[in-house]
Parts: sequence; C-alpha cells; structure tokens
Amino acid sequence: MKIPAAALPHLATDSRLRPLLDHLELSFARPTTGDVYFDLLRSIAGQQLSVKAAQTIFGRFVGLFESGYPHPTEVLELEVATLRGVGFSRQKAGYIQNVAQFFRENQLELKDWSELTNAEIITYLSQIKGVGKWTVEMILMFSLQRPDVFPVDDLGIQNAMISIYSIEERKRDLKKRMVEIAEAWRPYRSVACYYLWRYKDNPPLEKGGILLD
Repeated sequence: MKIPAAALPHLATDSRLRPLLDHLELSFARPTTGDVYFDLLRSIAGQQLSVKAAQTIFGRFVGLFESGYPHPTEVLELEVATLRGVGFSRQKAGYIQNVAQFFRENQLELKDWSELTNAEIITYLSQIKGVGKWTVEMILMFSLQRPDVFPVDDLGIQNAMISIYSIEERKRDLKKRMVEIAEAWRPYRSVACYYLWRYKDNPPLEKGGILLD
C-alpha cells in the first residue's frame, strides 16, 4: 500500500503523533486487491476469529469454486449446509449470501467506486444485512486505499489515542474528542490510523502518552 508523499510531513505537525512516524514502520499483512466484493466476503469470514482461523475458513470457501473466485451467482447457488461445512456459522453463511445477492442484483462486480464519496459508499454498502459501518470503513481504507477515513468506533484506534493523547473522556465524549483531534490530520486520517494500529500492536516505551527515544 502506497502512502501519499505529503502525508507524513503533514501528520508530523501533530507533536503527539510525530514520534510514531519517526519510530514505527508500517507493515500490511494482506495485499490490496481493490476488489470490494471479494474483500467484503473476506471481512465477514474473519469477523470474531483469529487471523489463522479466518484464513483457513476463507481458503476452504474459495476452494469451493472451480475458478477460485466466488462469483455472486455461484455463491447463491450453494446450500447453507455447504457454507457451514467450510466453517461458517449459519449467521455468517447468511451474511455471505446477502453480499452476493446485493452485488448480483445491482451488478456491482465491475463497479467504478471512484465516483462515490466515502460517505456515499458507507451508506450504500451498509444496506447489506451483516455489513456495518466499520466493515465498510475497512474496505475504504484497505481495498480502495482512500487516504482520509477515520474509523472512530474501532477499539484499537480508541485505545491508542487514549494512550497517546492522555484522553480521559469515555463513550460518546471519547469519540467526540477523537474526532476533534483527528481534524488536524485531514486529508490523511487513514494514514494516521495505520500508525495508531501499529502502535497498538507494538507499543514502544512511553511516558505520559509521549514516545521516548
């Protein structure tokens, strides 16, 4: 995933965020496909599972298709029992077929998403039962590589910002404070979040929310 050249100098104006940019290296575990449909299916498959378990189940699912790709019509032809046989719960099997149904009905497999704003895509795809705002935000950030997405409901982002910015507010006030802080990151809020996730997974030595050299 390519980080815009102007992003890091812009984000470095935030004194609390700057040490993360200086000390942490980004790594992306999965390649960007740009395929919104495929990545929605993969996201649903991975919900509430470890990375290893999610990869195993999704691999079995993709293996059901001769072409190695779960085209919507082919997904809808499968019995729920078949989907459960690869490891999906009954609920997830339903969500998988909901996505396939939506993409087939609206002929979205080859859609050019660049014509829609982030908010429009969130509203549009959240119509699908089983696809929430957070899931679509991940699609925007990783599949479509939109540089200015801020998933305020993400627990990892919340915990990282509480630590780094010494935020005392909680619940609704926490989210309000997070949004206020993130305003300074526009138009590269996605990039800031990549670093916040990296910090959460590998927190360096810190004191009072500030990284130490």
